Amino acid sequence: MTMVRSLWSRGLIAGALALAVSACAGGALNTPINGPIASMADQGGWPLGPDQFGSTVVGVAFSGGGMRASAFSYGVLNELDRYQLATDQGPQRMTDMIDLVSGVSGGSVTAAYFGLKGRDGLPTFRSRFLERNAEQGFDTDVSLANVLRIVSDGGVNDRSKFPNWLDENLFDGATYADLFARKRPLVWIAASDIYSRVPFVFEPVTFNVLCSDLGRVRLSEAVAASAAVPGLFIPMNVENFGSSCGGHVPQWYQRGVEDRTAPATLRASAAAMVRYRNNPERFRYVKLLDGGLTDNFGIHSLAIARTNRDRPYMPMTAEQAVRVKNFLFLVVDAGRGPAGNWPEHLASPSGMELAGIVTDVAIDSGVYKGYDYFNATMTGWQNDLKRWRCSLSSDEIVKLRGTPDGWKCGDVTFTVGRVSSEDAGPELRKRMDEVPTRFQLDPQTLDTVIGAGEIALRNNATFRKFIRGGSRRMLTASLTETEDSP
Repeated sequence: MTMVRSLWSRGLIAGALALAVSACAGGALNTPINGPIASMADQGGWPLGPDQFGSTVVGVAFSGGGMRASAFSYGVLNELDRYQLATDQGPQRMTDMIDLVSGVSGGSVTAAYFGLKGRDGLPTFRSRFLERNAEQGFDTDVSLANVLRIVSDGGVNDRSKFPNWLDENLFDGATYADLFARKRPLVWIAASDIYSRVPFVFEPVTFNVLCSDLGRVRLSEAVAASAAVPGLFIPMNVENFGSSCGGHVPQWYQRGVEDRTAPATLRASAAAMVRYRNNPERFRYVKLLDGGLTDNFGIHSLAIARTNRDRPYMPMTAEQAVRVKNFLFLVVDAGRGPAGNWPEHLASPSGMELAGIVTDVAIDSGVYKGYDYFNATMTGWQNDLKRWRCSLSSDEIVKLRGTPDGWKCGDVTFTVGRVSSEDAGPELRKRMDEVPTRFQLDPQTLDTVIGAGEIALRNNATFRKFIRGGSRRMLTASLTETEDSP
């Protein structure tokens, strides 16, 4: 969930009353957050070599929901850090095994910082961000002056505010080049392309199409774009530099536009890529707002990366695809349940309430459909991978693995689970539903949300089954201690 209902229901309604007011002079800093790249060959990225993934692959996606989402996902990471698994390289903590991490809105803060610092950054994330009032980085006042800014500039806060606060307090000026240098995990931060109405993912493929240098984009700018609540923030601009670097739309995206039977999610995203690449004069700027508007679970990135690819194992390499045995992907959902007492009365909700209700309905209905699509995509990927592995000749197996010893072509399982406050039990679920979608939490509430994330993962049926499954052996007592948990 975004912060629309919590902070700006009143402001957006009041904005309608201010349309008759003379537009005040703009002056917002709205320059693009990116720059050009001379050649697509210069684009940085994550090195997806044969050793990038082991036999067990772990991915996590962190949903939106302001500081509640940041803290809940942090709690899940804390709990995940208590477990060690036997791996090809010996015992490893599960936080060190995370290969893929994505995030939107509040979840993007946790995703970006974990991608930058890894498990070593968990203690500092709490003190540097979760215990701070991040709303010091932007104006949240509902005032006539701010309503006029919405009318004239499209929002109250420009890119001079929240990104700078994030840099000063959390990211220290880090860019995507710093993420690439760490090599793993792969990090996907998503905002919403409000013209094309699809997720905009900060990744090399996207920036190749725009002939832009992702390596120079500050993490703070990507996170701020992902969390840019409509009205509260002015849409952030990413500039499209056309074909100046030789960039092109990948073939699998082009097929997504041409194939009328392709999934609607792929077709819409592919159409956006083609639109910006083929007509850069008209579509010079991609305008971004909160990623939760188009994908509040943060799962679009991997779903699109897999859909309609050229080979059955992509986006893995062939070498990775013969090594993997288990793929766990956890969708960490910090959303709240329905709220309000208006169902008790005959009267309809007020206009101010409706502004938030309509937004929530649109987001919630979309994310659960998206989750179902993601589940189907992962199941299809698993099946495609098994068929491909079992079609390999003995020579191909030796070439990719080095040896045929121990080869079982069908020995690969993809597991997808959703971790939410429902897993923490009814009492914590009720308390989580009462936590507002803001970017500040009082100490007691912060402890509650972090604890809910820890307990939710510990109790999650999908996670517990994954831990116990197959030949994996737990190397800590964490699960044993809680076997009787609900």
